[in-house]
Amino acid sequence: MVSASGLSQGEYFVLRVHQHWKTILRPVLILALIIVGLLAVLLFLPKLATPVRLGVGAVALILALFFVAGPLLRWQTTVYELTNRRLRLRAGVISRRGRDFPLSRISDVSFSQGLLDRMLGCGRLIVESPGEHGQLILNEIPHVQQVQSTMFQLVEDEQQRLAHEQQGT
Repeated sequence: MVSASGLSQGEYFVLRVHQHWKTILRPVLILALIIVGLLAVLLFLPKLATPVRLGVGAVALILALFFVAGPLLRWQTTVYELTNRRLRLRAGVISRRGRDFPLSRISDVSFSQGLLDRMLGCGRLIVESPGEHGQLILNEIPHVQQVQSTMFQLVEDEQQRLAHEQQGT
């Protein structure tokens, strides 16, 4: 039986994360540059005709939508959910797509962090499982060491739960 949240009976959420805010740093900086550029044009060229000023504003708006709004929406709608039974990936602004990894199929969970990642508290989570896809790499995960540790423990717990179920049958 599956609930409205998409969880099966006995399954519950343990952790839900978006990518680290570092992911949206570039779009925010681009927005600042667009605003500064627009203000510079309007202040230093005050005698521009109204249609030209409107055109400059329209170009700034289009640039902001393309380089800022799109990435921000993708960041907001991409979520990694960890339950006691699986890792769920959900993404998509207009259409949604999802991918689930049963914890019982995961063979290794590791992480890596560069210097900047360590300073900001994020990193790359590497999830390995036997099979066709083999390795899943999740970038810019906040508190990656804690996520890795939690996930490793959940994998162990799920494998023990399944072993107990098999012994009981």
